[in-house]
Amino acid sequence: MDIELVAEGLLFPEGPIAMNDGSVILTEIKGQRLTRVTPDGKTSTVAETGGGPNGAAIGPDGKIYVTNNGGSFEWLDAGGLTIPGPTPASHTGGSIQRVDIASGKVETVYDACDGKRLVGPNDLVFDKQGGLWFTDHGCSTPEGRKFGALYYARPDGSKITRLREHFVSPNGVGLSPDEDVVYMADTNLGRLWAFDISAPGELAEPPPFQPGRVVCNLPGYQLLDSLAVEASGKVCVATIINGGITAFDPDGTTEHYPFPDLLCTNICFGGEDMQTAWITASGTGKLYKARWPRPGLKLNFNA
Repeated sequence: MDIELVAEGLLFPEGPIAMNDGSVILTEIKGQRLTRVTPDGKTSTVAETGGGPNGAAIGPDGKIYVTNNGGSFEWLDAGGLTIPGPTPASHTGGSIQRVDIASGKVETVYDACDGKRLVGPNDLVFDKQGGLWFTDHGCSTPEGRKFGALYYARPDGSKITRLREHFVSPNGVGLSPDEDVVYMADTNLGRLWAFDISAPGELAEPPPFQPGRVVCNLPGYQLLDSLAVEASGKVCVATIINGGITAFDPDGTTEHYPFPDLLCTNICFGGEDMQTAWITASGTGKLYKARWPRPGLKLNFNA
């Protein structure tokens, strides 16, 4: 696969959005900001979010919604690679933010559910009804991990629901083309989960003694990050250690596309035929572009 370097010098990029004007807006987790990258590689700041902006998506109101982990990582240098380390003692939790693209104004929409503080919101996707599915990655503590969860919320701040919890490390989230399945990648397990949707914002009862269906567990030590779905229904998940993108078929078969970074963290699709893929190579602080072999699924909202 031919790949093109679009931009570099980014501070742990994530959450790319392929915008209608051909630019990409992404998060810089370490940089604590939303950044626009134009096709010629020039960058400009859209908004200063603070904390740790991780996932980003356009909502039904044309604003950008951000899953902000609240600064849940210390940053380490490993031979020139930037890697996320332990959660600092100063971390108190994360939030869902709403950003006005034109003004850069940042608002907090949610920081808790049923009185329980969000720990480290990570990734999000909007359904056709305008509701958002999002993951909470949890965080590390000196005694072990705080578990993560899968949520559904209304973008106006009126309702948030915790639908599945006690997961090790929820990360990427995406919807099947007909929106009857929500997929969730678990980083530390190298596992892609599938949850059947019974109605917007509601999950069907899972199999006995299971939180959902397992699509696939990757062999060996591979970590899963954020994801995007193809029009065909394949789920493309950024893969760490085995740096690149792993495409999961719903039947559990996989294929791997390598990229030159051990810490590939996300992918998004755009272009007229939805076969342009942008990949965040976070360890080296780069954004790549590639011609994907199949079209990606067009998201419900853009700007």
